[in-house]
Amino acid sequence: MKKCGLIGGMSWESSLTYYKIINEEINKKLGNLHSGKIILYSVDFEEIAKLQRENNWEKSSEILANVAKNLENAGADFVLICTNTMHKVADDVKRAINIPLIDIRDVVIEEIKKRNLKKVLLLGTKFTMEDKFYKKYLVKKGIDIIVPSLKERDFIHKVIFNELCLGVIKTTSKEEFLKIINSYNVDGVILGCTEIGMIINQNDLNIEVLDTTLLHSKKAVELMIN
Repeated sequence: MKKCGLIGGMSWESSLTYYKIINEEINKKLGNLHSGKIILYSVDFEEIAKLQRENNWEKSSEILANVAKNLENAGADFVLICTNTMHKVADDVKRAINIPLIDIRDVVIEEIKKRNLKKVLLLGTKFTMEDKFYKKYLVKKGIDIIVPSLKERDFIHKVIFNELCLGVIKTTSKEEFLKIINSYNVDGVILGCTEIGMIINQNDLNIEVLDTTLLHSKKAVELMIN
């Protein structure tokens, strides 16, 4: 089994989900007492969030690149950044290591094409919904991306940071998320923040739900045992 390196802590709530899914999937596939060979490096999210607010992506890039190097030195065969937003610095991290970085955006693109979706709604932090690093990456692959209105983006961003990253689950927030999603004529929705899967799943909607945490974790499992 290959060793999976996880850059986590952004937030630890979603990193916990990564750890759980990877181990569950490994056990499903291999049986007995099998679990995943995982090396987790969890950062202090407040430091990263502060740099995000200050628009200091250069420092964020430096921190994550160093974490990736540590994971490589610890024996990881490949690395995942367990957050969508920090894929803004994914190229810098890729250049800093000699092992593969499994880009969450590539995993999403693969799934969209597999499901033959034509138009998808992108939810996430304001950085993910508004910056080019995510939308442009998908658009270049021929995917039609829709983002919510400014007011809706503000709401989604606040729920992510003020509730989900702290493990707070509110029914009212879930209802508003569903209202936003259902107001758009799309084939699917990208849960483009690794915490959104804490309140939204496929059972809640009639359109295709692309849970990035779930998809990213399953891709890791595929690489670990194949």
